[in-house]
Amino acid sequence: MKKLIAIDLDGTLLSSNIDISSENIQAIQAAQDAGHIVMICSGRAPEDIKTVIEKTPLQCPVAGSNGTMVIADGKLLSQISIEKETVKSVATILNQKEYPFKIYSSRGIFVASTWSERMLSFLEKNKDVMNHLTEKEYKLMTEQPKETDSIKLFDDLEDILKIEDIAIQKFFIPTISGKEDLIATLKEIDGISITTSGPFNIEIMDTNGHKGNGIRVMAEYFNIPIEDTVAIGDNFNDIPMLEAAGLSVAMGNGDPAIKEMADVVTLTNNEHGVAHAIDKYVLNN
Repeated sequence: MKKLIAIDLDGTLLSSNIDISSENIQAIQAAQDAGHIVMICSGRAPEDIKTVIEKTPLQCPVAGSNGTMVIADGKLLSQISIEKETVKSVATILNQKEYPFKIYSSRGIFVASTWSERMLSFLEKNKDVMNHLTEKEYKLMTEQPKETDSIKLFDDLEDILKIEDIAIQKFFIPTISGKEDLIATLKEIDGISITTSGPFNIEIMDTNGHKGNGIRVMAEYFNIPIEDTVAIGDNFNDIPMLEAAGLSVAMGNGDPAIKEMADVVTLTNNEHGVAHAIDKYVLNN
């Protein structure tokens, strides 16, 4: 029986060294060779997912930006965007509170030209975080991003919204101090959902934009009943796809709440937990 296996990236398929182990690659290839469909369902933008996967021999359909952009066979199957007026409302709050943020869109990732300045200020207010960062991590977080094909800098939000046919899928905001206060303020805005992919961030999408949408759209495209799907994840933004899937698998390194709600728990991301799950629950089921 053909299955659809939806796999998160960070904290799941990727080890703590941000790479995909040969064990995980071989298990995914074995599943594909057996006729199953393996998709990547990540909070990362589709372009970012592609960059990660291109370092391996893998080829997989993707649901990027928390399932708001679903792509298979070179086709955009689904795109769920935040209304432009809602985008303005969210950005106004983030600017008032001086949070650094990134905007994920159909035209790439937009990063404020004040990113470095705001991030340094953010870390100054969150010294506990700064003390846990390696020198490399600190540099990556505070360095002003350079423009590439997929990353663009901006000064004024209106300049983004004026781009023809642009669709905004997600806000990504690093946050710790004042996190609950920020979430409470944002919840007053209609039409958005708020989640997190780790202890140091929040992510904002349209109410219908989540990984559950990603796995459902992909299952329908490949004509696979939703009960024949498997989802593997580790954090709160994975909950919608774990709830939607026929079998939900939490990583051993996952948040305790995720492990509690999942059907089964596999090994950690540094112990090739994805490979273990595929072998046990798909190939040898």
